[in-house]
Amino acid sequence: MRPDPPDRRRTASPSTIGPGSLRVARGGIDVGEPGGRGAHGDSPYGDDRTAEEVERVLAGLVRDTGAHIGAVYLLIPEDQVLRMVVVTGVSRHVAGPWTRVALAAPVPVAEAVREGRPVWVASHTELAHRFPRTALALPYHVALSVVPLTSGSTRWGAVLQIWPGTHAPELSRREARMTNDARHRISRLLRLAADDGNPMRPTDLRIVGPPPTRHEQPGAELTERFPEGACALDLEGRVTFLNGKATELLGRGHHDLLGTRPWESLPWLNDPVYENAYLASLFSRLPTPFVALRPPDNWLAFTLYPDATGISVRITPTDPPGHDREPFLTPPVTAQARPGALFHLLHLSTALTEAVGVKDVAEAVTRQIMPVINVQGLAVLSADEGRIRVVASRGFPPGVAEYFDGLPLTAEGASLRAIATGAPAFYSNNEELRRTFPQIELYRKMAAFAYLPLFASGRTIGCCVLGYDQPHPFSPQERAGLTSLGGVMAQALERARLFDTENQVARGLQAALLPHDLPRIPGLEVAARYLPATRGMDIGGDFYDLIRLDDTSAAAVIGDVQGHNVNAAALMGQVRTAVHTHASAGAPPDEVLARTNRLLIDLSSNLFTSCLYAHLDLRHNRARIATAGHLPPVLRHPDGHTEILDVPNGLLLGIEPEAEYRTADVPLPPGAVLALYTDGLVEAPGTDLEAAIEELASRLAEEAPEPLDELAKTLVRCAGRARQPSRGGDDIALLLMKTARSG
Repeated sequence: MRPDPPDRRRTASPSTIGPGSLRVARGGIDVGEPGGRGAHGDSPYGDDRTAEEVERVLAGLVRDTGAHIGAVYLLIPEDQVLRMVVVTGVSRHVAGPWTRVALAAPVPVAEAVREGRPVWVASHTELAHRFPRTALALPYHVALSVVPLTSGSTRWGAVLQIWPGTHAPELSRREARMTNDARHRISRLLRLAADDGNPMRPTDLRIVGPPPTRHEQPGAELTERFPEGACALDLEGRVTFLNGKATELLGRGHHDLLGTRPWESLPWLNDPVYENAYLASLFSRLPTPFVALRPPDNWLAFTLYPDATGISVRITPTDPPGHDREPFLTPPVTAQARPGALFHLLHLSTALTEAVGVKDVAEAVTRQIMPVINVQGLAVLSADEGRIRVVASRGFPPGVAEYFDGLPLTAEGASLRAIATGAPAFYSNNEELRRTFPQIELYRKMAAFAYLPLFASGRTIGCCVLGYDQPHPFSPQERAGLTSLGGVMAQALERARLFDTENQVARGLQAALLPHDLPRIPGLEVAARYLPATRGMDIGGDFYDLIRLDDTSAAAVIGDVQGHNVNAAALMGQVRTAVHTHASAGAPPDEVLARTNRLLIDLSSNLFTSCLYAHLDLRHNRARIATAGHLPPVLRHPDGHTEILDVPNGLLLGIEPEAEYRTADVPLPPGAVLALYTDGLVEAPGTDLEAAIEELASRLAEEAPEPLDELAKTLVRCAGRARQPSRGGDDIALLLMKTARSG
């Protein structure tokens, strides 16, 4: 049974809670208008008696519920952060990374306070589904409960409890009752202290220590008779006892090791993966084994046995990896047990958060994650409209991706089962899969498999399949770490799919708004090119158009709307339509820009637009040009030399309603080429813009002007080569216009 919901007479509806609807109220949060201040002001100290009472309540709670870790968090409204003020079951060193939690963070403690309701997570798998970031940082088999601390509409903080992963799927009635009683007692203590003007405030973290330990001498005499090494660690991870065999196996004396952490005092244990074994034991309260090599060739097996006072460690000699041995006490050195491999998962999650589209996710998974977790095959499958789609596949035998791509979700297979159930599955060898699915060739060609369901937005959206070319026993830590990684992959894939969908919509909108065919105008040859950005949501801003005014005149326009999204694409269409309307009505260039500017002001879009408008008089070989913050046009004269035209530059459209624009009158001799372009053609990271425009002018002079279409292709191709592949650059729009030669 889950904890009882908060008393609705005392707690505001969760829908009213959020960072934008909170105000300070005597040290907690009160639902209402922002900007209030508490009665206590900014006093950094509270009543020690209140803190001691909170300690006693927390210690009694974890004792009564059987939780092995408990903590109390206080809300600091002015900082929008939760601070851990009391903790029991772990040391200050271990609790350190969890002492400050942002109120907006997608983690259990913050969610309980934000939404004003209890949060219960029954397993690490559920943690990976609902809170993938927390699961990745806490890759241990645990169950946890968080209840908010409330008094009326005031939110004070939260109480966190952690149990071993062997806990029942639900809280018992007794556990729920004890948790609620403690929640109300602590809330009452905080309210009374605030009312008395001595609110409890977070200062140094208070540690509720374990009960006193018994005298160890009789135990020391007992362990000296064992042929195995034995040592004890306190909750800080420091050595408090070793028998003689342990010092012999570890190769150091008592005085060298007592009071130290083994992974700090023994260089061959100085790797985060070994400290992680201690943390896994501490958090999960389960026996935790690992093996390590003491140079030059002494392999040792360690098994950690935890309780509320510390950890007992059994140390025995063992065979090198690859020999047959009992798997629980002396597991082989797998990818997860290799030094540092587990902690690479935390860094690899960064690669996924940087991935933009589905293609980026696939590349991050296959190129950055696959080598680190030491798998020989990896595939990412998504569930799409009732069928499997292979997003990425690498390392599996030929034909495997083709076999699974397009399969209905009702088909048979371990990956489909993982999608249907939402539960991860680990097969240390292929025997069971070969028996269950004899028709699937893959299960005979790889030796071991892991299936990680990808859970996001409340549903399973796919599955990550890992394949190994040798039998692969999965340790509990490795299963937890891989499940956590699957949770982060799911979030990245869902975000990437949404991005790609919006990107496709915006690209389609932009393509529909750009002219498909430019009008034919006697005496004027035209070529246009548009190249979308190669990376990111760089869409929607660039536009161009050519408008036939009469038989001997035309208008050319080019511009770039600020922003790269659907809104920019839509505004681009409105700007293009406005320019077309005013040009067709016979307005001069300066007036076309002024009227379009007023339209953007009226639309209140908060987006600015650069725009260049040119009226081409082909009869008199003149061009009248006005610009609103756009890059200058480049003119190639008939003799081949080029000129960057000096056109008076006005304000960007959409800034100032009364902005005025001036027109420049320039000659446009027969055989000249006028180039209008957007910044993507010339801008590149680390380059000077003026120098880049001069380089464009030089290139325009060097290239043959005929045929004009080939010239446009060349200019765009050169700009594309200058882009940094990792950054993609901006969209490129180019409009070339060549006047016909006389005769």
